[in-house]
Amino acid sequence: MPLHQLWRRRWSTKANSVSYPVQRGAEALYSSEGREQIRALVEHYMGNARILRDAVTRGGMTVFGGVDAPYIWVKTPDSLTSWQMFDRMLRDLNVVITPGSGFGAQGEGYFRMSAFNSRENVAEVARRLESLE
Repeated sequence: MPLHQLWRRRWSTKANSVSYPVQRGAEALYSSEGREQIRALVEHYMGNARILRDAVTRGGMTVFGGVDAPYIWVKTPDSLTSWQMFDRMLRDLNVVITPGSGFGAQGEGYFRMSAFNSRENVAEVARRLESLE
C-alpha cells in the first residue's frame, strides 16, 4: 500500500475534530472557578482599556471604543495617515499601534490600540501617550 494513502488516513482520523486538551480547556470554562477566572481577566483587560482611553483623551485626541471591548480606536492628529502615526508612535514613544488602513479604506486616519497587556505595560504606555505632542 502506498505510504501517502496511509498517512492521509491517519491524519484525517487524528485531526477530525477538536483535540482532547482543547476540549478539556473549553469544559473548564464552564466551571465556577473557570467563570471567576474569565470574569477577572475581562475586568483586567477592560481596566487596561480605561487607562489607555483616559490617557489618549488627556492627550487631546479623539477616541472611540474601549468601553465594551478592549480595543481603542483613535483619530490620527494633524491629518496624519495611519502609517505616519504608526511611525511617529514607534519613533517618539517606542509604542506599537495598529494602523487603521490595515482594516480597509475606512480605517485610514485612525489607529487601534489593544488593551491585551499587563497593567504595568499599559500604565507605561499611558504615561508615554500623555507626553505626545
